[in-house]
Amino acid sequence: MAHLVAPSLLSANFLNLEKDIMMLNQSEADWFHLDVMDGVFVPNISFGFPIIEKIRKATSKVLDVHLMIVDPERYLERFRKAGADMISIHMEACKHPVEALRTIRNFGAKAGIVINPATPVDVLSDIIGEVDMVLLMSVHPGFGGQSFIAETIGKVAELKHLILSRQLNVLIEIDGGITLQNALTVVDAGVDILVAGNTIFASSNPTETIHQLKFIH
Repeated sequence: MAHLVAPSLLSANFLNLEKDIMMLNQSEADWFHLDVMDGVFVPNISFGFPIIEKIRKATSKVLDVHLMIVDPERYLERFRKAGADMISIHMEACKHPVEALRTIRNFGAKAGIVINPATPVDVLSDIIGEVDMVLLMSVHPGFGGQSFIAETIGKVAELKHLILSRQLNVLIEIDGGITLQNALTVVDAGVDILVAGNTIFASSNPTETIHQLKFIH
């Protein structure tokens, strides 16, 4: 399939969020990527249920909710009720990831697992069959605007091999430092979904930047 583009609303203008949402609705963006941070798992705090509920009412596009929180199991049902279509949890933050992933699916959402830059792909070997998507962090989670960690390309290839060897239908998403300069390399490595924040929202023409990310060549 053609790759998808998921703008990260962490980089949007929260004083004028409705305008940015309308821009994304009218653009070629496929998903909305929503980073939820608790100030514990990562050294930053973002937004939670009320904001997601409002975004859900303002778009029909997929809400891709990335939980950077400890013990995400406590809140899975609430995020689903708030409007999440895809819920991704961190391998590093979850005591019982298989149980949590199954719970997400039982609530009717797609289930994703996330690994940080320092976490090897082989930790996913036993749970890859439980997920709809794997999100590879290509920066250290917590803040936008960081530079892409080049070693992530090798992890993409390793993950792609794992998925194909098991004959699974699992998407690969990448988040952190995605630009117009490195997007093609990332897609060629096997990534299905590009998350981009500053690259889109700091652009003088975000709609055109989304178009370029979508049809990079």
